[in-house]
Amino acid sequence: MVSKLEQLRQVSVVVADTGEIETVRRLKPQDCTTNPSLLLKAVNQPAYAHLVDAAIAWGKQQNGSSEAVRDAVCDHLAVSFGVELSGIVPGRVSTEVNADLSFDTEATLAKARALIADYKSRGVGHDRILIKIASTWEGIRAAEILQKEGIDCNLTLLFSMAQAVACAEAGAFLISPFVGRILDWHVKNGGGPYTPETDPGVVSVRNIYHYYKANGIKTVVMGASFRNTGEIEALAGCDRLTIGPSLLDDLAKEEGELKRALDPAQNDGAPARIHYDEKAFRFALNEDAMATEKLSEGIRQFVKDLGSLRKIVAERLAA
Repeated sequence: MVSKLEQLRQVSVVVADTGEIETVRRLKPQDCTTNPSLLLKAVNQPAYAHLVDAAIAWGKQQNGSSEAVRDAVCDHLAVSFGVELSGIVPGRVSTEVNADLSFDTEATLAKARALIADYKSRGVGHDRILIKIASTWEGIRAAEILQKEGIDCNLTLLFSMAQAVACAEAGAFLISPFVGRILDWHVKNGGGPYTPETDPGVVSVRNIYHYYKANGIKTVVMGASFRNTGEIEALAGCDRLTIGPSLLDDLAKEEGELKRALDPAQNDGAPARIHYDEKAFRFALNEDAMATEKLSEGIRQFVKDLGSLRKIVAERLAA
């Protein structure tokens, strides 16, 4: 019988939520997505020492302050992984703008343009890359400008309808609404027990999906941050699903029917088009304790992992 993973591929684009090159080669996803946490994990593995060594050697030839060179090497390394991944997947590779720029529109723009330029210099066109940006008001404004420049964006750390509405209004190519982290928050705060159908993360993504389809919004919905295969099956049919290697392996081993859960033609009850200016957006986000806390927590974690990566790079540069 056909595995559930193969059945899922028939109704959703499957994306590998990893920066590990060999894992992507083995799993053969359409796209792949990385973030600072995944990159940090990958650079600590001997299999990728050649990429790290090359980036360090490149850095030692650069001019500038030690901090500037360190940061440039981190960017260079992220693109190096992206270039390798782009040679494996037929679709897109997401590369993340530094999380510590999440509240700085101009700095996000500069970083995104620099990443795209680096990819271009290495023979990878912008049509193969998604610039990944946190779904803050400032990040969404940067994405709006980048989209007009032809640079497609992946708006991440998305936990609420308010964020999804603002991303759609900005013309973002893709959003990554998180499932598992929403569930984590509700469980921590005394919710549950939940089934895949009542899982608050699943419900959130379903609501966003139906809102987009009912209102003719072209922005791609890519469910992310899964805790179990039940969540994934409950979102089968979502435009894209980015899934970690262990859960992809689980789905590849599972047999039985996988039913399509989301259909673009079935959107009864979805609200009409919503508009948020900055004040309305910030207030709506503030009213959602879960989204506010998880967005802030996600940025802090990515900044922490970016700091760890920078420390490794600085030590290597000084050696």
